[in-house]
Amino acid sequence: MPTPTAPLNILLIGSGAREHALATAIARSPKLGVLYATATSNPGIAALAQPVDVPAETKQLYRLQQFCDAKKIDLVVIGPEQPLADGWADKLALGADGSRRRLVFGPSAQAAQLEADKGWAKKLMRAASIPTADARIFTDPDAADEFLNTREELHVIKAAGLAAGKGVFVPESLEESLAAVDQIMRQRAFGSAGDSIVIEERLQGREVSVFAITDGATLLMLPSCQDHKRLRDNDAGPNTGGMGAFCPADTLDDATLERIESDILIPTLDTLRRDDIPYVGVLYVGLMLTPAGPKVIEFNCRFGDPECQTIMTRLESDAIDLLTAPAAGTLDSVDVSWSPEASVCVVLAAKGYPEKPRLGDEISGVPDAAAMPGVSIFYAGAKLDAGRLVTSGGRVLSITARAPTMAEARDRAYAACAKIDFPGKTMRTDIAAAEQAPARAPR
Repeated sequence: MPTPTAPLNILLIGSGAREHALATAIARSPKLGVLYATATSNPGIAALAQPVDVPAETKQLYRLQQFCDAKKIDLVVIGPEQPLADGWADKLALGADGSRRRLVFGPSAQAAQLEADKGWAKKLMRAASIPTADARIFTDPDAADEFLNTREELHVIKAAGLAAGKGVFVPESLEESLAAVDQIMRQRAFGSAGDSIVIEERLQGREVSVFAITDGATLLMLPSCQDHKRLRDNDAGPNTGGMGAFCPADTLDDATLERIESDILIPTLDTLRRDDIPYVGVLYVGLMLTPAGPKVIEFNCRFGDPECQTIMTRLESDAIDLLTAPAAGTLDSVDVSWSPEASVCVVLAAKGYPEKPRLGDEISGVPDAAAMPGVSIFYAGAKLDAGRLVTSGGRVLSITARAPTMAEARDRAYAACAKIDFPGKTMRTDIAAAEQAPARAPR
């Protein structure tokens, strides 16, 4: 399908800070017709997009197809992983009559298994000889316990399905390992995501994120990022969806990036294509830089959150070109430019996150923070309630700042964070800190 001519009507799916960052980039494009969004309860997205007046649910996806037909949607941009795993990219490319109608930025349900089924992804990596941690896959918790009881070394334990970034455990003892298996598989803390688990070798090194956009044949490498998953400073506390990020990361030189592209990304796409599974959208790989070279921790099939916030604030070329070309198969003809400045994102989370975030706390200071030079405020778990901005989720706001140097961007981000307050405000104070340069905690 050829790239549509401007102006383009676009539907954005997703409700978080990642989608707010995408909406902000899309809204800057002179090629935009009308931007529609499924989640205008997000105040930031609501300021940029028209609401969708039908349910955005897998069971009623035909109504979203009809909406796309009626509004002459040219491009659908799917932010979160769950709709991709549920096949929204496949279905929304079609009109209500079943004919192919529009472009979709995001992989098919088959391709999204790279993230949605960690066991499936491990098997693909083995078939493609992609460097990754050794792993065993279990569907029986008793068998998993038996395996752990016979090992002296510590492992990483993961729910194989989608768990909103929270289904990964890095235990410090056998007792914690067994408790993780129990929580995932017996207590069903993550629902069906815990039908099977991956027990994985614990890699040592520094963790980095690498993003590429692809139409299945061409790869466009995006600026490298580093995120911070643990809740507290110095990588302590439980894993979260992400407490901050910075871009560009200084951990990857050109030679290492070329190695990641040739040894990991290209073989992944080749293997998918050989299995007749074309991949369109973001291919996001979490890596550990081990003494033996880069090894895959996990794949994701969408932009990371909060990495997307740092990437989009550095994008200087047209976001619509970047998002339409993969679906149109014309990625090799797109010119993309990035700001030379650095970007730092600090996540403000609710009290009790990630286990049981407290909701309904009033947030103050956002307008003052947003008025600071180089600062962008992206909304996630926040909503308007009778004119008051209140917390409505675990990760509340992504405070993102751009500046000529990483140190300046960091200072701006934290100065903006200081202007925002709500009861129980939780954040890390070491995002992009210079002392983060040594090796990261093992995963």
